[in-house]
Amino acid sequence: MKVKTILVSQPEPSTDVKTPYDELATKQKLKIDFRPFIHVEGVDATEFRKEKIQLSDFSAIIFTSRNAIDHFFRMCEETRYEVPVDLKYFCVSEAIAFYLQKYVVYRKRKIYYGKLTFPDLVPILKKHKNERFLLPTSDILKPEVPRLLDSIKVDYTRAILYRTVCSDLSDLEDVKYDVLVFFSPFGIKSLLENFPEFIQGETRIAGFGPTTQKAIQDAGLRLDIPAPTKEAPSMTMALDAYIKEANKR
Repeated sequence: MKVKTILVSQPEPSTDVKTPYDELATKQKLKIDFRPFIHVEGVDATEFRKEKIQLSDFSAIIFTSRNAIDHFFRMCEETRYEVPVDLKYFCVSEAIAFYLQKYVVYRKRKIYYGKLTFPDLVPILKKHKNERFLLPTSDILKPEVPRLLDSIKVDYTRAILYRTVCSDLSDLEDVKYDVLVFFSPFGIKSLLENFPEFIQGETRIAGFGPTTQKAIQDAGLRLDIPAPTKEAPSMTMALDAYIKEANKR
């Protein structure tokens, strides 16, 4: 079966610059749509207070994502907590650290960041072991984060400030795509919650990363397009290679 339509289970890239998906669509003459299968919802202040976490008890914050930053400052506003000027911020990457400019005067704050992943941040955290850290997260957290924090024996408290939930996809019920593209196990969960009687048939499924691929297979679905691979390190490259073969038949 030839591939003419693709649905990517993520928000559409918000940029005026051409993306790899734009280039793929032009090159292979495809229709590519974007639709987030999951989204985040903030925990409200009433629910947060039940956790008996006092924001004033902490001297430092660990941020693993932009969502964590947004929901931390939202909770500060909702609980009328004035963020102290001397609060220290530890971010997984420089990009996440720069995002703090949305809420604080960047050059006047104590901000530290790793290269890209949480393990990169660990040596920096070890140098500040006397701090009391708050770790704002969603209800879903990579197991390596608490494991690494426990291994270096820092004083930290996890605060669940937002949750990952399945989006309503009911408007897609009668819409068919040749390829569905997934980047997390929660996208598969959303697919099956929205369409419990989903039958894959000739629909091709692309999965990025081992946990996503495992979720596809655990759900009894067929993984047609895995990424990354040695030959195709990105999802668009994997799609391009697959479509070249499928469309020349």
